[in-house]
Parts: sequence; C-alpha cells; structure tokens
Amino acid sequence: MSDTALTPEPLTAREFEPFGEVLQTEGAENFQINEGTTTRFHALAAADPGADGQAILSIFRGTRRPDPLTVSMLERHPRGSQAFMPLSAHDWLVVVAERPEPGALRCFRATGAQGVQYRTNTWHHPLLVLVPQQDFLVVDRAGPGDNCEEVDLATDTRIALDV
Repeated sequence: MSDTALTPEPLTAREFEPFGEVLQTEGAENFQINEGTTTRFHALAAADPGADGQAILSIFRGTRRPDPLTVSMLERHPRGSQAFMPLSAHDWLVVVAERPEPGALRCFRATGAQGVQYRTNTWHHPLLVLVPQQDFLVVDRAGPGDNCEEVDLATDTRIALDV
C-alpha cells in the first residue's frame, strides 16, 4: 500500500468536468409536465453508446469493500460513456484519473442524490459504496467489441475516510 491517502472531496460539476457530468437535480434545467404533477429535470447528460452501440439501462448492486478502502486498479470504456445514479440516499465514492497512475487519482464523495456519467475513455474505479449494499441505475453501451479495459496500479492507494 502506498504512503499516500486519497481524501474524498465533495462532488461538484466544476471539479468533475474533466471526467464527465454530475447528474443531479440541483441547478438543472427543469419544467412541469403531466398536467403540473411532475417536474422534469431535463437532459442532465447525453449517453454516448458509440457509433455501433446502443444505450442500455441496467441495475448494478454494489457491496461495500473491506476496510481500509483501497484503489489498486482502474478501468475505462473506450467505446461509450457510462452513467451511475444511486437508487437510495446513501453517499458513495467516485474515483477517477486522467491517466492510470496513483498520483493522478482523484476521489469524490457523492451524495445519494448525485450520479455521474463517465465520458468515453475516462479512467475510473468500479463502484465504491459506503453501506453494506447499494443499487444504481446504470446507462451504458451494448454492442460489438470490447468496451472495458482494466489496468492494475503499481501500488494500492488508501482512501482516507471519516465515516
């Protein structure tokens, strides 16, 4: 394990912009539909399934990893974007990097009201939930070709949590 620790920072659209979009109702364009009984938070992000893919919806059920939480690998999807929206009001962690190196890692603490969409080719860690089990609605790509590349990091990096 490395001597450094990632300290989660709050997830904001500005800080997450190099990696994708934050999916949240706060500050989103919205309007009333369905005879005024529903608020539509419009076009939070646009899924990118790639030229030969299609956007699909799935539910991922994440389980908490053992303490201490560490990052030892990253993955990216070269053929399309991938979006995660929690289905419960529990905080969770988002680890991203511009390149797959321990020194490039950033960790965000997302609320249960925030999702993310990773841009195509964005390095990220798989789901990191802070409760025993948490479900997410996922929008990603189905289609031909391999759409997941994984890389092991040279050393584990601990995530400093105060939960």
